Amino acid sequence: MEPVTFSTSDGVLLEGEIRAPDGDVVGTAVICHADPQRGGSKDHPLLWAIRNDLASRRGLVVLTFNFRGVMGSGGTHGGGETEAADVAAAVDRVRREADGPTLLVGWSFGATVSLRFALTDDRVSALALIGIPLVVMSTTRVPELPGREELASLKTPVLLVAGEADPICPVPDLRGLERHIPHSEMVVIPNTDHFFWRREGEVAAAIGDFADRSSRT
Repeated sequence: MEPVTFSTSDGVLLEGEIRAPDGDVVGTAVICHADPQRGGSKDHPLLWAIRNDLASRRGLVVLTFNFRGVMGSGGTHGGGETEAADVAAAVDRVRREADGPTLLVGWSFGATVSLRFALTDDRVSALALIGIPLVVMSTTRVPELPGREELASLKTPVLLVAGEADPICPVPDLRGLERHIPHSEMVVIPNTDHFFWRREGEVAAAIGDFADRSSRT
């Protein structure tokens, strides 16, 4: 694991970690964490599991990082708006490590930011969205989801992941979102909720399998 720092286009210094695979490199990945206002950071077992699977089993160089205002990253929380610049900087940084496609993975708040970013940057070759907030709590600042026309324009393969009992990303609502994204598929993890406690490996495997399929298309 290599600690790294990198700067955004608006001058914010972010902290992150890069994990490289032991063998051949086939591409890169960036992982975006959950809501900073509710304790989200790069240091969560779910994100560790995803990072380890992508690096050790799928041949990807993986960057996890803290959004602005979180732990050692500079700046202040931007409600999901200025965080787009954080994702752009993270993609820039990881692509200095290796050529090839870039998978973007986002959980919760990070999923919303990732989806909006993928609509604007064709360096994202595949997109995995975990527990994307479709029922937003009143104390949480999350940008609105893109409209139907924007979603319909998304050419990137998309994986939608939810826990069966997730109150923030209810499965029926997620199926509705899936219908508006052209190249999407959906995985529901049974008997768990928004946090996937003790089910991290299943989520990681689903995203890793999606990464493998996406790299072949």
